[in-house]
Amino acid sequence: MIYFRLCPPSRALRCLLPLLLIVGLAACAKPPAGLPSDAVFDPYEEQNRSVHEFNLSLDRAIVRPAGVGYSEYVPDDIEDAIGRFAFNLSLPRSIVNSILQGNMLAATEDSYRFLVNSTIGLGGVFDVATDLNMPEANDADFGQTLHVWGVREGAYVELPLLGPSTERDTVGLVVDIFTNPLTYILDSPENYYGTIASVSSGLSNRGRFADTIDSVLYESADSYAQAQSIYLQNRRFKLGNGSDGAFADPYDDPALSPFEVPDDE
Repeated sequence: MIYFRLCPPSRALRCLLPLLLIVGLAACAKPPAGLPSDAVFDPYEEQNRSVHEFNLSLDRAIVRPAGVGYSEYVPDDIEDAIGRFAFNLSLPRSIVNSILQGNMLAATEDSYRFLVNSTIGLGGVFDVATDLNMPEANDADFGQTLHVWGVREGAYVELPLLGPSTERDTVGLVVDIFTNPLTYILDSPENYYGTIASVSSGLSNRGRFADTIDSVLYESADSYAQAQSIYLQNRRFKLGNGSDGAFADPYDDPALSPFEVPDDE
């Protein structure tokens, strides 16, 4: 109670953030001795599979129809613009994490990209930075920061609505909500624009990549194991401790721009 009295209600979560971080990191399960580093550590499989079934039901009933309808109704150029706008608003979070990781080059590159796209690119609606051959965005997150700091991956978990994750990345996800400076700089309702754009971009991706995602969720023999494998291999590859044989994540295909649909062959 004393802790909350020191913080106004609007700042309570920010005041609790250090405590949540400490508790979250302490809760990261330690894999048993002798488990290979590339093995799946899934002590919560029973609960995870229950959440997975819930996510499938939600996707089947709401998310997939909404995503497909959104992608069919909204013109491709508008979808691309919304995706670029959402990604641009996430760059300050990436800059903060690059600084926390000691990667000042990445922080500088992302800062220039954000500045150019936010001004000349009209808030990121146009990707002028790429047209000017500036370095690609680094897209750092706090889960990656924890990895750089030496925090172990922890157990695999599947989150309601959000899908595959790990204990470390779940803590990172919570912290990332509060580490985007725009959250504190912009007034309401402008500080919600990024969230709205991100949700719209997510629906767009669900519709655009429906066939690929459906093949994983509804056509594989074990969609839970398949989604788990795709997530872990791609995540570990991004963090630099994966193999070259990582599966292609339909939401984050490194061979494609995240705002372009692959051409039909």
